[in-house]
Amino acid sequence: MVAGNHGRVMRTIDLHCYPGTPEWIASQGPFVEALAAYWKRDWVGKAEAEVTADFRQAGVKAVLVAFDIESVTGSPPCTNEYVAGMRDRNRDTILQAWGAVDPLKGSAAIAEAERAVNEFHVLGFHFHPIMGHYSVDDPALRPLFDVIAGLGVPVMIDVGTTGMGAGLPGGLGSKLRHAHPMSIDDLAGNFPNLTIVAAHPGWPWVEEMTAVALHKGNVFWEVSGWAPKYLPDGLKRDIRGRLRDKVMFGSDYPSMPYERIFREWDELGYSDDVMSGLFHANAERILGLDLATAAENAG
Repeated sequence: MVAGNHGRVMRTIDLHCYPGTPEWIASQGPFVEALAAYWKRDWVGKAEAEVTADFRQAGVKAVLVAFDIESVTGSPPCTNEYVAGMRDRNRDTILQAWGAVDPLKGSAAIAEAERAVNEFHVLGFHFHPIMGHYSVDDPALRPLFDVIAGLGVPVMIDVGTTGMGAGLPGGLGSKLRHAHPMSIDDLAGNFPNLTIVAAHPGWPWVEEMTAVALHKGNVFWEVSGWAPKYLPDGLKRDIRGRLRDKVMFGSDYPSMPYERIFREWDELGYSDDVMSGLFHANAERILGLDLATAAENAG
């Protein structure tokens, strides 16, 4: 598979793709204007066909991300049923979907997690602690993670700062401490059988996130959301060194153009072995994502 127009043949699993449609935009509520300012462009939805065309042109197999912070914004979520349906309509280019539950909904979140896995067959669950106003190591959330761990599915948790509310008074009420790597460390220690993927580089706590990923065997990392050339130097070294079996690719679509992302990854000059681990092999091994089976299903 050719990953974009960057001239290198490489199978590519994109672990962090938002649906990019109006339904997803609506789920962000008051954060929409903040994101448009942060990314310096209109933050509007595309038709589903346009989104999937972007994935095809880039040559990626996308993993969609549902979104639910309804308790904070009052906005309707981009639901598990929605991302599963978008996946099922586009099996040629959408490999799987991360579900989402709003942990502040308590027992309703637990019921939705069970439904998302059993009925919609999501890959696992994504959590955005800063926007959702919680920390994943909060003891009040333990019943939810007990259920998720029991379902045998992984979680993906945003770590580090975010563009959501950045530069606005009070950050729209968001607290950066909710996405500190030590919350992932606590969760991993409490749930050793739960596979945890930290999402984004984790700035300003990149060294702390590196320590957690190295110390906890059930913690992995995908580094979406930043232009590759701006990744911290230490992380760039570790991707080809001590983290090479831990790190996976994500784009944070639609935040940045695929052409730029792939061009800048190429410019970092990693070996083919490092790149194949980053772009597909680690995700296949860690998360059980099977591109061969996906191709059969698409056919």
